Amino acid sequence: MSLSITSLANIAIDLQNGITHQDRFARLIRTLRQLLGSDATALLRYEARQFRPLAIDGLAEDVLGRRFALDAHPRLEAIARAGDVVRFPAESELPDPYDGLIPHHSDLKVHACLGLPLFADQNLIGALTVDGMDPAQFDHFSDEELRLISVLAAGALNNALLMEQLENQTPAANAAPATGKTGGTEMVGLSAGIEQLKKEIEIVAGSDLNVLITGETGVGKELVARAIHSGSARAANPLVYLNCAALPESVAESELFGHVKGAFTGAIHHRIGKFEMADNGTLFLDEIGELPLTLQAKLLRVLQYGDIQRVGDDNSQRVNVRVLAATNRDLKQQVLAGQFRSDLFHRLSVFPVHVPPLRERGDDITLLAGFFCEQSRVKMGLKQVVLSDGARDLLRRYDWPGNIRELEHAIYRAIVLARAGHPEGELLLQPQHFQLADAELKSLPTAAKTHPLVDNLRTATDDFQRQIIIQALDANGGNWAATARQLQLDVANLHRLAKRLGVK
Repeated sequence: MSLSITSLANIAIDLQNGITHQDRFARLIRTLRQLLGSDATALLRYEARQFRPLAIDGLAEDVLGRRFALDAHPRLEAIARAGDVVRFPAESELPDPYDGLIPHHSDLKVHACLGLPLFADQNLIGALTVDGMDPAQFDHFSDEELRLISVLAAGALNNALLMEQLENQTPAANAAPATGKTGGTEMVGLSAGIEQLKKEIEIVAGSDLNVLITGETGVGKELVARAIHSGSARAANPLVYLNCAALPESVAESELFGHVKGAFTGAIHHRIGKFEMADNGTLFLDEIGELPLTLQAKLLRVLQYGDIQRVGDDNSQRVNVRVLAATNRDLKQQVLAGQFRSDLFHRLSVFPVHVPPLRERGDDITLLAGFFCEQSRVKMGLKQVVLSDGARDLLRRYDWPGNIRELEHAIYRAIVLARAGHPEGELLLQPQHFQLADAELKSLPTAAKTHPLVDNLRTATDDFQRQIIIQALDANGGNWAATARQLQLDVANLHRLAKRLGVK
């Protein structure tokens, strides 16, 4: 059946009724999926030669966290280049980015695929993708009907982008329009905590205030610093990084302020310090709580007067540097304990920014898992990396004491384990591929506890054996004979047990 005027009018009405841009986009693709009878639809934003999903329907939740680079996805590149409706033939050899990512059809390839590029003033701003499992699913819709849909969607997306631009309009944004999210500063997530963090970054980036970034290890404090710098009027100038925890006290002053030739044994050349490198830019001092007290006093002087003095030099010079500092410590407690200067603390924390731990970010865990799956897939040259329902559930239940860094490493390890048995490069990550400590798992939802006790016992026993085998294999470099000896099992019995548990 063809699209009626009424159905197109309903799309337009839906786009007006949404309270937020996200709500309008969700209504749009939900309505489109129903009208076109598709198995999956997605609205993608185009930026920096990649497509970023804004709303999905009928696709795995982690797709929202994936970033589809044109260089790695020839179908999406064809849509970006087309300028009009794209219909991919069922026998197309171009891999579909959503293969394995449509729930209930994860073992099947997408057969019907439409791409509708979205334009504003002849500039590509996004795309709609419509996918189905039946090769003839969309044959009865004309290109003209599909073009009308793309015009409606493009108008809605362009309005959202213009509103976003107006909301974020600051002198800094106008001075450096080419920075922003394309420089590796995008924060993946839609939770309330991460949305609040993004707002705080937007507020403080346009000022020239010093910022203290707090949060646990692995939450992404350096990413926050890069985002603040990218959104500032200093974005065209250097962002210089210094890890205070890695500085021996004997060289810390030279690292910060530089030295002149002959200042000390081994000083055979003049050397500029991090402050001079960051002149007119930003200096990011990571793990600021580790800075020795003697250097804290000298850092305070720079923040107060803008003067630095190289080691061994009688002359001082002025620098114009914005300081961003980060710590996973409680600096207030360190001040009370006499381990951190109170005056420096107040100078640095003019605008404190707290980065929430991953365990407080809810569904962001799934989005980040999808982000790292796609990143690893491209880096490792794999055809497909898909998370099973069980794997997604496990990742949500885990407490992530190491936060985002631990999640990234867990995804990478799981891919390495899964790839060992799939040289063709189409991977489905299962719970057994993740080596996560049981002590850090949250309780199962109530519904999952209603199974008979015997089932729970069998599942728990299998999970325990699976983890032990995987850990032993990892410790023995994948050598099955050595693993059998460590576990005091006959190697043939170990192979049979591993096969039953899904390890092999």
